[in-house]
Amino acid sequence: MDAERAIAALRFDPLLPLWLIAALGGLAVVIVAIGVWRRGRGTVWRLLAFAVLIAWLAGPRLVQETRRTLGDIGLLAIDRSASMAIGDRAALAETARAALLAQAERLGDLDMRVITVPESGNAGTRLFTAIDKALADIPRARLAGVIAITDGQAHDVAEAGQSLGAPLHVLIPARGEETDRRIRVVQAPGYGIVGKSVTLRVAVDDLGVTARPGTATLTTRRDGERPIVETVPIGREHDIEIPIRRAGPTVVEIGVEKRDGEVSILNNRAVVEIVGVRDRLRVLLISGEPYPGERTWRRLLKADPAVDLVHFTILRPPEKDDLTPLNELALIPFPVRELFQDKIGEFDLIVLDRFQNRGLLPLPYFASIANRVRQGGALLLNVGPEFAGSTSLAATPLGSVLPAAPARSNAVINERFRPWVSPLGLRHPVTEGLTDANTPEGAAAKGPGWGSWHRRIQPGEVRGDVLLQSPDAQPLLALSRVGKGRAALLLSDQIWLWSRGHDGGGPQAELLRRIAHWLMQEPELEENALTARVTDGHLSIERRSLDAAEPGSVTVTDPDGIAQTLSLRPTSPGRGVAQSPAATPGVWRVDDGERTAYAAVGSANPLELADLRATATVLTKRARDTGGGIHWIGTAANPDIPELRRSEPGRTATGGSWIGMERRHDHVVTGIAALTLLPAWFALPLMLGLMLLAWRREGT
Repeated sequence: MDAERAIAALRFDPLLPLWLIAALGGLAVVIVAIGVWRRGRGTVWRLLAFAVLIAWLAGPRLVQETRRTLGDIGLLAIDRSASMAIGDRAALAETARAALLAQAERLGDLDMRVITVPESGNAGTRLFTAIDKALADIPRARLAGVIAITDGQAHDVAEAGQSLGAPLHVLIPARGEETDRRIRVVQAPGYGIVGKSVTLRVAVDDLGVTARPGTATLTTRRDGERPIVETVPIGREHDIEIPIRRAGPTVVEIGVEKRDGEVSILNNRAVVEIVGVRDRLRVLLISGEPYPGERTWRRLLKADPAVDLVHFTILRPPEKDDLTPLNELALIPFPVRELFQDKIGEFDLIVLDRFQNRGLLPLPYFASIANRVRQGGALLLNVGPEFAGSTSLAATPLGSVLPAAPARSNAVINERFRPWVSPLGLRHPVTEGLTDANTPEGAAAKGPGWGSWHRRIQPGEVRGDVLLQSPDAQPLLALSRVGKGRAALLLSDQIWLWSRGHDGGGPQAELLRRIAHWLMQEPELEENALTARVTDGHLSIERRSLDAAEPGSVTVTDPDGIAQTLSLRPTSPGRGVAQSPAATPGVWRVDDGERTAYAAVGSANPLELADLRATATVLTKRARDTGGGIHWIGTAANPDIPELRRSEPGRTATGGSWIGMERRHDHVVTGIAALTLLPAWFALPLMLGLMLLAWRREGT
């Protein structure tokens, strides 16, 4: 900018102390007053002479500054949030940006700076946060104005800082106010109890509509099942009952039909993820004749605060008769009917520890346990020599659900050995990665570092998956699925030795915990599973299988119904993973031909999608308070970009087809000069001349 000179101030540089100048001034006033009282004819000239004297002594100086005018700065904020991707808003915003920058360049004295306003996740569009951050680098004295190209949806208006000190102009890429229908999740529990239902509370709202609300069709889909369709009133809350049938995440998608003329259907659906949890797992533990490992199971189950344990130990078999009077017996009668018929459906897991069929339970009760397993229950048998005898549970109706049966002869083997994880067990979640386990062949193979056991039961027919085995590959731990339930068989009663640290011990607590959780169908221990989850905009897929073959591929279907095939990358035998971008909010479906997994993208009520209208209602007051205005800029096919003009502070900065950027007239001083107004060579002759005029006037 060019330099210019300007008068900045009038200053005084007294020749005498101020008190002396004041005294002289007072004396002059007295002399003039006496002259006025006496009606002296030269009093006026004497007054002028005294005035010149006092003014000269005060030393008046005129200060002149050489100034360099600074250019004004404008700020152009472009909204790049998700709602600006609707329709042709982004294209129209880009057209407006280019046009305004071209106009600012033609003006010559305006430096237009451009910033983008990204979406801030769950915080929505932080328009004023971005503006305040940009203004930290702009002197407010040079700020000519702020132009925001946005759909009008700013979520930090209430948090905006101090006044901008310049006009705020809002350019909205639309022809006028729009309408939108949305579904709003009012209440959604994050967790639910397996076997019970939770209540979702939702509401359907029509925004920008003045007509009386009616009804809309609501569709609810749980984990891709058949949808439930119902009619709900608009503007009122509605409850939806969601049954929780299994542990782990349950994905619920809720959608509402499109309204005629609404701007977008992105917020016509919502996704809720509810994690199913078990409430106080009820476990029935029946111990047979006492042996050193009996307390192992009790300690394990009692240590878990989520387990409600019912434990019975059979200390007095029916054939025992020592003539002890009944009133002296310390034991209560064994509640056979109550446990195995009336309340058997209340137990999530039944553990039979070295229990044998010695007439305590009639055969129909064993059949009742087997039926409970087939209907979704869980059974764990820890067996010893009794399993190979005439009282074996394998000879009861319970044998039909067991993973194995004892050999016909020489079933009890008493010898020292170390348990090995089988090749299948190395891939199964129950035994995979156990501490100090043996490693697979070809991978620096080594044997297990566990303590020895001294007895095992030789099985005959094996119907389940063998996870632990003896060194000669005979089964020790077998798991099987029976109907809707599961069963496990531990063919040795020696695992308690690990808890005592015998021969180095072993992962007894971790192994038994995994067995119990697999039996109760905890999702993280599923051996054949397909899982999907979305993290940071990426869909992560994992496929687990007991089959060591290549993992193959999966089909991914996005919320809009567009399908793609992804190849799984093997990470270990039986495991494969894949990743894919997942930005579209809604339910993503993953299918491998046998199993289906679902993942939810986005929160139940994303702030950015809560209102998709282009509207002036949010920013009108803020813009008018600064002297700016709201402008609708039409469509991409027919844009109406307002003209950029310069305006003066305090005057109108907006019109029907133009927006004004204020001239701030800010400057820096490059030089200062002082001019003496009464130099001595002028003041002294003037005073002398005035005194002579006064003397001459009084002498005539």
